[in-house]
Amino acid sequence: MTDWFDGARFGLFVHWDHISQRGIEISWPLVGFAPALHTAQASLAVADYHASAASFAPAKHAARDWLARARRAGMRYAVFTAKHHDGFAMWPTKTGELSVAHSKYDGDLLREFVDAARANDIKVGIYYSLCDWHHADYPAFRDEHRPYRFGTSPRPTPEQWGRFIEFQFAQMGELMSDYGKIDLLWFDGGWERSPAEWRAEEFSALIRGLQPGIVINDRLPGQGDYDTPEQFIPPLPPARRWETCLTMNETWAWNPKDARYKSDRELVHALCEVASRGGNLLLNVSPRADGALPAEQIERLEALSGWMARYGDAIHDSAPGLEPWQFYGPSTRKGERVFLHLLMRPYESVSVRGVPVRRVRSVRELASGRALEHRGRTSILDQMANADPLGELTIRVPEDVLDPLATVLELEIASRT
Repeated sequence: MTDWFDGARFGLFVHWDHISQRGIEISWPLVGFAPALHTAQASLAVADYHASAASFAPAKHAARDWLARARRAGMRYAVFTAKHHDGFAMWPTKTGELSVAHSKYDGDLLREFVDAARANDIKVGIYYSLCDWHHADYPAFRDEHRPYRFGTSPRPTPEQWGRFIEFQFAQMGELMSDYGKIDLLWFDGGWERSPAEWRAEEFSALIRGLQPGIVINDRLPGQGDYDTPEQFIPPLPPARRWETCLTMNETWAWNPKDARYKSDRELVHALCEVASRGGNLLLNVSPRADGALPAEQIERLEALSGWMARYGDAIHDSAPGLEPWQFYGPSTRKGERVFLHLLMRPYESVSVRGVPVRRVRSVRELASGRALEHRGRTSILDQMANADPLGELTIRVPEDVLDPLATVLELEIASRT
């Protein structure tokens, strides 16, 4: 795996599809419900759901706006839904009969995304669902298959499955060959078949052969480079690289009925928590049918842009900082610098424990650079017997340095000589 992923810390997820014309979640209304989603979901007849593909006609180059906003927000990679569970390809695939080529749109939405990402110096990620509820050989989901039971689907014959795998390998060959360097591949939908049925090891080898150095998530069963907790920040970090994917409200695709948006502060705090555990935050946006972002999402991206302009140094390329017992909040580190993320309003001061107080060179509020008053304290015996004692650092935090979203303090601690 390449090093860029480890230091990225912040990325953009884009959920968009022809069904965005209906203002409902992608794919799940096709099968009757959306498991684990907290908003009421429409349930459409299969034919009604797929009929929306023909009328899909977004504005040209909508991705330019998303990726420019992502760059301003300090996002270093972006992942685009090239194909969700409903089988609709957002590129004019030469394989299959359901794609943007069969809509009213004259162009390649995936290519527009890739070009916009590169223009903004953002790493390119592609989302691809393994399951395909439209393909005849998967086989396709039909109304009589309801209610959908998570983890199960109609079973194909061996002949059907052989044809479907051939189709899937051909589509992946297009994605990995026709769009230049792809930095990340985000699989989903793997729960419906076994690793052997997906031919997962062979699939992974195909991808890595065409895109050496690509980063692959954990949802191609038995494969992948990092873990993907969804809509949840784990209290303890996974054992290997990881990324939390998170929506701004409660649904992945544009849903005007879902007004349960997280506040600017909640999103900033989520980013601080994830970075302090050594993970990445993949924050979702859901364009409307025309490709424009909803106003609520633009507002939050702007708030994140402002905060990252002030404090992004404590997020990008950082490592986990102190142990939980040392400081009551998230913390990150870069070499001799430790960053304290104040997610709660302090009572005049904050304390840091178990630090070499004699080697503290400076304490400042990161955005303004303002030096802060501080004092160290150790036990009497440690002061007398130890030239480099660990102790407690108390930092005075004046009211006028507090940020409305989250304040970050920087401690510079000299390395042991």
